[in-house]
Amino acid sequence: MAYATYSDVQARITRILSTAEQNLCTTLLDDAAVIIDKFNKNADSDAKKVVSCRMVIRAIGDGSSDGVPVGATQGSMAGLGYSQSWTITNGSTGELYLSKLDKEILGSGNKIGSASPVENLVPTPEV
Repeated sequence: MAYATYSDVQARITRILSTAEQNLCTTLLDDAAVIIDKFNKNADSDAKKVVSCRMVIRAIGDGSSDGVPVGATQGSMAGLGYSQSWTITNGSTGELYLSKLDKEILGSGNKIGSASPVENLVPTPEV
């Protein structure tokens, strides 16, 4: 079950999605929900909605990038040699992925800790 709707995504972008893109958007929102639940099923419903929209917008484009892929962290262009180069650090264009900010929104932060899988194997002595 998706955490956002096509209308939620459309409200966040500057272009009107075609009918084919609307259908794709709905399918991607269902896929995003699976990815989000795998990461943190107990996250707040508002957080899940925001992250779902962000993931889908990265995958289909928001119309404001003028040829620059959404999520690109570095880019270069050339003149008459017709060359372009873009770096996307979290995933690739058209792919659903959780960015660092998405993970923070879903409740993951800089948590330091440890766990030992053998602690429960050793019986605790009774005093």
